[in-house]
This record gives sequence, C-alpha cells and structure tokens, in this order.
Amino acid sequence: MGNQDRLHDLRQQAHNAGIEGNSKMTEGQLQKALKQVDKGTSPEMAKRQAKG
Repeated sequence: MGNQDRLHDLRQQAHNAGIEGNSKMTEGQLQKALKQVDKGTSPEMAKRQAKG
C-alpha cells in the first residue's frame, strides 16, 4: 500500500471514529488520535492531544 493509500485509510478510520476535520492532520497525528479513541478518549480530546 502506498503512502497516499495508507493516509487515506487512516483518515477514513479517523472519520469513522468520530474525529472530524482530520484533513490537515499528519499520519502520526492520526495514528496517535486513533489509539487515544481506542483507549476511551473522546474524539475531540484525542484530536486535540494528537495535534498539541
């Protein structure tokens, strides 16, 4: 899978997890936010923490 495909897949996963407005997040930020949501963090808080 290419970088663009992986990034698109991560963005789709983030969207499905409720992390809205993720188009400017990096691959690392998306992965970090998804892990936080998996641990029970709210999508908004996970996004903030990943970007911060």
